[in-house]
Amino acid sequence: MPRIGAIVLAAGLSRRMGEAKQFLPLQGKPLFRHSVERAIANDLSPVLLVGGERTEELRRLTSDLPEVEVLDNREYATGMASSLRVGIAAASGRVDAVLVFLADQPYVPDEVVQALIRTYEDSRAEGTKIVRAFYAGIAGHPVLFDAALMEELCLVTGDQGGKDVIVKYKTHMKTVSFDTASWNLDVDTPDDYRRIQEIDPRLHQK
Repeated sequence: MPRIGAIVLAAGLSRRMGEAKQFLPLQGKPLFRHSVERAIANDLSPVLLVGGERTEELRRLTSDLPEVEVLDNREYATGMASSLRVGIAAASGRVDAVLVFLADQPYVPDEVVQALIRTYEDSRAEGTKIVRAFYAGIAGHPVLFDAALMEELCLVTGDQGGKDVIVKYKTHMKTVSFDTASWNLDVDTPDDYRRIQEIDPRLHQK
């Protein structure tokens, strides 16, 4: 069985929200905890949580989760890619693949995580390097990257995360499709936050 870890990106500046969205309460816990707990529930290891300006607060709010390693991205203001680089560097040499989660996408269910892992396990011998979820036809997270791509992922820049690597290796990518668009919702604005609070949480427990 391949060793698969998780990277949860939680260092964003939340400019459109006006406050640190990863700490907003949702279903009785900070927003970022939903992604972290999905990683733990699916036995991913290590679980690497990448913070920025408020890394110490992330540590405090995960002190009850010994599985979680909180990493400090001092270059968080340069964009998502810097957090991805920090997580990839910490995972390098420890895993065969990583699943990259977003801290502001709380409704990804176990069903998605398990489907991505199964697809990777079934096709890695054929050369699959990336497995990506699509929700009602829209690309989303988490995204699985094979360890063979880590060197290139450590070179990404800007606010696009691993997008360039995904494009480069699209012929080595498998996609897994789901019909539930709400699983792909993220929280960027106050309107997003209001809308996501109205969703029945049982929808992401299928």
